[in-house]
Amino acid sequence: MLAIFLKTLPFFALIGLGYWAGRTRFFTAEATAYLTKFVFYFALSAMLFNFSANLSLADVWDGRLVAAYLWGTAFVYGLVSLIGFLRNLDVANNAMEAQCAVIGNTGFLGVPMLTLLLGPEAIGPVVLALAVDLIIFSSLIVILITASRDGQMSLRVIRTIGLGLLKNPMIVAMTLGFVWSGLRLPIPSPMNDFLVMLGAAATPGALFAIGASLASKSAEKLYVAGWLSFCKLVLHPAFVAIAALWIFKVDPYKAGVIISAAALPVAGNVYMLAQHYNVGPQRVSAAILVSTAISILSVSIVIAWVTTF
Repeated sequence: MLAIFLKTLPFFALIGLGYWAGRTRFFTAEATAYLTKFVFYFALSAMLFNFSANLSLADVWDGRLVAAYLWGTAFVYGLVSLIGFLRNLDVANNAMEAQCAVIGNTGFLGVPMLTLLLGPEAIGPVVLALAVDLIIFSSLIVILITASRDGQMSLRVIRTIGLGLLKNPMIVAMTLGFVWSGLRLPIPSPMNDFLVMLGAAATPGALFAIGASLASKSAEKLYVAGWLSFCKLVLHPAFVAIAALWIFKVDPYKAGVIISAAALPVAGNVYMLAQHYNVGPQRVSAAILVSTAISILSVSIVIAWVTTF
């Protein structure tokens, strides 16, 4: 446990450094936004493309793993939604809280941290978990919020979802990488060096950007933030573990990777959705802040546990 904590500490130290820079205004909100864009559209995309281009989709794909992660995530999503309706939340706010409970910072934090702590073989399961988050649950929240406001599903909603997926650089980078791999094209040395150099900026840049963006988050509605953080940091990995280890019997190593991915704190892109649709931005902001602070310890506990498999 202590050894794992010491290995995760540099990651959270970078987040803390970013938080300090944002809190002291050394990094303005505008600077943080541009750093996030650089990481999202360039550095992280280069890293994901390079990973995917050197993997075979046939080797990475694991139906049991996808089913386990999807089952565990959907169960928690449904549980939080049910409790939300009992609290008399409308559909839009309920969907946003459920999103907080299951969507972790897999892209910015999970990819670099889990591949370092659990080994390069972790990238395949992490990519599959990230794909489920981006394709299924990011689409689901758009459907729920838009349909609740329009009163029905429409072609406009489907078009919005489709364009959103096509414009997401992480999905594009992973898809192009697997296509490159499937065509068995070698990566030229200059291109590989370029991707490695640009991708190397993803880890420190993403962690610093997470911290700097947290500096602008408020800690309002702490009781809701506490509940959502509990769901994300405890219930989500617990139900993914039940699905992976006992229901679908996923390979223990792969199971450990997706359980660790499920234990990550609430993703920053949930706040962007909350702002865009003006649905509960304060509670989402607080959930991100609280879950990230607690995850310094909780993620270490989960990773220490899964390494015993």
